Amino acid sequence: QVQLVESGGGLVHTGDSLKLSCTFYGRTFSSAAMGWFRQAPRKEREFVAAIGGVGWIDDTKYADSVKGRFTISRDIDEKMLYLQMVNLQPGDTAVYYCVGSDGPMPQAMAGSYGYWGQGTQVTVSS
Repeated sequence: QVQLVESGGGLVHTGDSLKLSCTFYGRTFSSAAMGWFRQAPRKEREFVAAIGGVGWIDDTKYADSVKGRFTISRDIDEKMLYLQMVNLQPGDTAVYYCVGSDGPMPQAMAGSYGYWGQGTQVTVSS
């Protein structure tokens, strides 16, 4: 059984930085691709970033809206996933979800991820 727990969300101002963390509980962390999605109020869920599992760790994907500002990374030994966010904007306000896959390749489609965390709120004030 796999469980994902996010942390690190909060209230920040435009231009600030924030780092989200995701703790992975299970036995397939090293081989599983992982990522981040977000959902703002009254908007559809959208892809943010993804990183591959073992053999694909150097392979990452980013949404155009966050590329150059967000960085996804993982620590295999500690079973942790991170999302470093810089130059945050009000449009980044959303609930951020940590996701995990049984496959090693990072993908942008939500259907590729069978495991989801409970979400952590990020609010960026003007």
